[in-house]
This record gives sequence, structure tokens and C-alpha cells, in this order.
Amino acid sequence: MRIKLLFLLLPFCCMTVLSQQKNLTSALYETYDDYKEASLNKRRIKHHELQDLLTEYRKNPRFTVKTVGQSIEGRDLNLISIGKGKTHVFLWSQMHGNEPTATQAIFDIFNFLDSADFKEEKKAILSNLTLHFLPMLNPDGAEVYQRRNRLGIDINRDALRLQSPEGRTLKRVRDSLEADFGFNLHDQSTYYNAERTDKPATISYLAPAYNYEKEINDVRGNAMKVIAFMNGIIQQYAPGQVGKYNDDFEPRAFGDNIQKWGTSTILIESGGYSNDVEKQEIRKLNYVSILAAIYTIAKGNYTDISLDDYWNIPENDRKLFDLKITNATYKIFDRPYILDIGMNRLEVNRQDFNSFWYSSRVIDQGDLSTYFGYETFDATGYTIREGRVAPETIKGPAQLNQVNAMELLKKGYTYLRCTNIPKDWDSSPLPIHLIGKAFKTPEFLLEVGVNPTFLLERAGVVEFAVINGFLINLMDEQGGKQFSFKNGMLYR
Repeated sequence: MRIKLLFLLLPFCCMTVLSQQKNLTSALYETYDDYKEASLNKRRIKHHELQDLLTEYRKNPRFTVKTVGQSIEGRDLNLISIGKGKTHVFLWSQMHGNEPTATQAIFDIFNFLDSADFKEEKKAILSNLTLHFLPMLNPDGAEVYQRRNRLGIDINRDALRLQSPEGRTLKRVRDSLEADFGFNLHDQSTYYNAERTDKPATISYLAPAYNYEKEINDVRGNAMKVIAFMNGIIQQYAPGQVGKYNDDFEPRAFGDNIQKWGTSTILIESGGYSNDVEKQEIRKLNYVSILAAIYTIAKGNYTDISLDDYWNIPENDRKLFDLKITNATYKIFDRPYILDIGMNRLEVNRQDFNSFWYSSRVIDQGDLSTYFGYETFDATGYTIREGRVAPETIKGPAQLNQVNAMELLKKGYTYLRCTNIPKDWDSSPLPIHLIGKAFKTPEFLLEVGVNPTFLLERAGVVEFAVINGFLINLMDEQGGKQFSFKNGMLYR
């Protein structure tokens, strides 16, 4: 397949140029599945899962693969390079072990660069640029899906002391390349939103400051212009879902220092997107926007973009909940009060660090009118009611298929006793909590930090249940099959 791509000189100057931009991004977006690396199909990827792919690229004459360092636990750090241009672009990902979205996108980009398609566009890229990728800078952290490295430090705060071998490798590679552009690729919390909107900050950007005065020289200014261009790309597919980080100077951070060392540094943070728990749509947006940015760098088109377009990107805010319930009546000491409740579903790694379960929490309550939810329910006219323990007891897993959880919830039961809970179970597969034979449920009190489990009653009828932070419509004619639910809690 050969697709003729048109590109733009200025992202926002006229309708013709906007049309050209849409042609480019549409072609990349629509053909993405041809290049997506299928073997990396979940967030919790490990170092060993990349090795077969890297072995193939070592055999490929288009690519150069070099081992440039090792992690504390001895895992290789590899630099993959392609192109013959004078301008050097350096991209590194997963400095934080639990931030893998861009690592996946990098391997999608490799597939694109190795394909027989988009010949004219790739010729422009690879003749003008030399691209260098250092994926999974923190493989030890990735192994246990944690932010910090094996030393227990944040590599992104090690640019001055350089105690971590991973940080020393990053600086050595940057210095050896004298890279013109750097892409610092991260994930951020899914609870960030674009300022004063209910839109998640699906992608956030920053051209880091290189001093406390936040001065703008050509190096930082070029990063700002490329970011402004990328914002235009993302707006096509996630309108209003872009944020910009505060640019206060952090002298220990790599992004700030790499900017100071002369590389135009572009921080990209992958946040949240509705119904995209594994961030596969955000991975696609990374692929499209990074490739488009690389192309505009190759063509030099970014130079005429106004810095105002960077400053017009909304600031990042952090006012999103997974579930927000508004205007619910909550009685305490027999007096009614009106509350909003914000709940987040917090991921807990399983022992193999390959999957997770949710242990949700009430994050805030009261007047939450300035906050937003991925899911929001107006509970005007509903009263919060405590859930009880079901009178029947099951012996073990074999009886779970016989449990009608929806009927139990309608009757006001949110707990089910089980006398033989398997030792390897970490959560309940049903939309009801499983408790051991001797477990005593605590006194019901709605407050910050508790697991959000309660019923919503109207006119004496229980119509909704909140189980572990998931809202369940008990009046659903589909028998509750339409609600989004992963797990209940398990209390032994």
C-alpha cells in the first residue's frame, strides 16, 4: 500500500493547511492496525517480552541496535537507531516502570519504519533525521510495575547526582548524540483533566524550563513549536483533551537538564481516555502524533509556528474521579444531608505483576461541584443506605454460579458469606463482596478513605448499588449485564 501524504507548513494558518494536516493524520490513524505490534497487547509489559523483537531488529540492516547500559538488576538497556540525517532525534520511554504506553508505541513506530509503505514520507524522515530510541529505561521497575527503580529512587530526579546506572546511561547517550530534539515519554495519572473542563487530559505536554527564570531560547522555543503542532494532531481525535504541565524549573529532573544541555526537549504524558483502561487508544494517539512530529521536524515546518499556540494549551488540573455521585441524601444521627461523593478505582498488582484488581476508595465528599467524573450520576431524590450481609452462606467457589448477585443487591445485601475462600483469591468475581465465616462487617460510615459500597434507595426501592466504586443499575432490564464491573472486595 502506498499512500500519498500531504503535510502542512503552519498548523493553524488556513483551511488548506488544516486540510493537509487532516490528510496526514487520517492516513496514519486509519492504517494504524497495519503497524501495531500485536505481541505487546497489554500495559504490564516486561523486559523479556521485548527481547525477541530486538533480536529481529539486530538482524535488520535498516536498524542499528546497541546495548548502551544495564539496570541495577542487570537488564540490558538498548538504543535502536535508524536514518542517516544530520539532525538527531532521541526518544526515551518508561523512565518510570509503570508508565509503558509510549514503549508500546515505539515498537509500533519501528513496524511503520520497517514497512514498504509511505515511501516518500519515510525518505524525507530518514534522509534528514537520524532517530534514536531507548525504550524501557527502567526495566527493573517495569518487572514489578512500579514507578521507581531497584534502588528505590525516581530516575527522573537523578539528573544531578547520577546515582542510578539508568540515569547515567540516559545522560551518556544524550551527550554522545548531542541530540537536537528529545522526546521524554511518560504516563500520567488518569485523574488529570484539562483545566476547568470535564475532559480528561488524554495527552499532556511540557517544554521544560532550563532555569528558574523560565527563559525561552531557541532550544526551548523549538520544543514549544513542536508541541503546539502535536496539540493540533491530538485535537482531531480527542478534542479538548490536552493539557500543559506547569513549567516551574526542577533542577534535578532530566527533562529540565536535557533542555539546558541543548536538546529541544518535549515531555509527553499519556493520561486517561474513557473506556480505555489498557490505554490502547492513547497508544495509537502517541504513534500518530509522534510520527507526525518527526515528519514536521524533518521538513522544518515547525519553525514558523507561533509560540502563542503553545501557551494557549490549557493547564493540567487534577479534578477527575472514576465515579462521581451528586446530590445524594446521606443520613447521620437521623438528620439528612446532601453530599457529592468522588470515588477512584485504585489498581492493586497481582503477585505476578501481569494483571491487577481494584480496591476502590472514597477520595472526597461534600460539595464537589468543581470536580468531574468519567462517570457521573445525579442522585437527587435518592437516599444512601447501608448494605447488609446476606442470610445465606455458600461453601466455596463451586456455588458461585448459583448466586444471583443482582437479586441479593435488590434486597439490600452487599456482602455474601463464604466458608471456604480459596487462598489464592484476591478479590470477588461477583458484584458483591465475599466475606469469611468469622468476618464482622464494620459500622457503616461514609468518609474519605473507605471502600465505596452502599445502596441508593428511592421511595423505599433500592434502584442502584455502588460496589467497590462501580455503579450498578438494579432496574436494568438486561439483568445488570450492561454495567461496567471488574471485581468486588474479599474480606477473610
